Amino acid sequence: MNIAVVGGGTRCRVLMDSIEKHTFREISPKVVAVADPKDDAPGLVKAREKGLFVTNDYNDFFDRDDVDLIIELTGKQDVYEDILLKKKETVRAVNHKTATLFWEFTLASRIEQKATRKLQETRAIYNVLINELIQEDVIVMATNYRILDINQTLANKLGIERKDAIGRYCYEILHHESAPCSGEEHPCPLVQTVATGEPFRVTHIHLDKNNKELYYSISCYPIIDNGEVVGAIEIARDITKDISIQKGMMQYDKMASIGRLAAGVAHEINNPLTTILTSAMLIQEETDPEDSNYEELQIIADEALRCRKIVSSLLDFARQSEPVKAKNNLNKVVTESVVLTRKQAAFNDVAVEESLSEDLPPINMDKDQIEQALINLILNAIEATDPGGKVTVGTSYFPDADGVELTVSDSGKGISEEDIGKIFDPFFTTRESGTGLGLAITHGIIEQHGGTIEVDSKLEQGTRFTIRLPLTKQGGNDDH
Repeated sequence: MNIAVVGGGTRCRVLMDSIEKHTFREISPKVVAVADPKDDAPGLVKAREKGLFVTNDYNDFFDRDDVDLIIELTGKQDVYEDILLKKKETVRAVNHKTATLFWEFTLASRIEQKATRKLQETRAIYNVLINELIQEDVIVMATNYRILDINQTLANKLGIERKDAIGRYCYEILHHESAPCSGEEHPCPLVQTVATGEPFRVTHIHLDKNNKELYYSISCYPIIDNGEVVGAIEIARDITKDISIQKGMMQYDKMASIGRLAAGVAHEINNPLTTILTSAMLIQEETDPEDSNYEELQIIADEALRCRKIVSSLLDFARQSEPVKAKNNLNKVVTESVVLTRKQAAFNDVAVEESLSEDLPPINMDKDQIEQALINLILNAIEATDPGGKVTVGTSYFPDADGVELTVSDSGKGISEEDIGKIFDPFFTTRESGTGLGLAITHGIIEQHGGTIEVDSKLEQGTRFTIRLPLTKQGGNDDH
């Protein structure tokens, strides 16, 4: 479509610029002629620079055969009416008001397109930011606790799709609760941020898809629109590993202190116990078995023997020395430990089975200490299992983690949630005959090997202890 413009002012110049920049889908308009009585009119100057037809008299347009549309931009009604009288029937004419209307539409469309592009750019930046650059958990919430979005990192941890989280309550997704967080120990960061309009930081305990506790350091930032907080962005960093390290250090210090105390107590009472036991046994030898004192002396001897057993455990606990490591076959250690516990297993009518990895490489360890730890776990499992039950000892190799895994699982009574957090504490036991030191000793041995020990248990569903040991050298001395 060829256009001739009557009135070469600023509007003409803007019209020409717009036609050049805009992409048209169905028509291809172009300005071919401009008329204005002033030679320095902006539109006329541009047309002259582009080599188009220019004139001071718009009547020169009417004899041209290359004009399809005449646009009147002078704003004079008499000029427009004169154009309508003189133009060819095949040529259309538009006055300045109609041209302005279409111009406003075009301008609005361009603004809308620009805003759309800006929104698309913002969304792209947002997606890159929360899904690629920020590796922590990100959640966007409205002030009513409804989730507006979460990033892929958090979705993966929760085991859900991002779209499935939108619209649900944050406390429902993160805490598996039916009401918002509250209380001094578990304040809701969203409430604090909305109330103050300022960022808020707190530590929370979340539950993953397996209902395991995860410690999070949470930073909550307000989303403000027209001076009002309309929502918040919450960034949570998993500090579970840091908390575990801190707890481990506290446990280590506590164990060391208790160990020193235990050694002192054991040495102080060992000699008197030996005297009591020896005296009771000597007197008993000279006492008629029918004498009523004979049974009382037997009780004294039995209780003294039980005390000596506790003292022996105390000394074992206190003597947790640095492991003397060498390359050893863990499968062989497992087999030897099972053999040593088989008599106790048979007495309790419990089967002890092995499930050993064939590709297990030798690992750097103190064979005697690992065997002691393993026997402690197997004996505990046997004691916790009813007659006819089963204990399984297994090994696995994880090349990617540069380590091996040792498991002891049973089909026994299980451990309550209340007790499971205390089982590695010295002197904690649920058995009448237990000293409460076996698992504490086992925990110390594994830690000194640079490994970890975890427990997974449910009442009436059995217990599983998992030990992970590194293949690389960790602490201690090595024998070669």
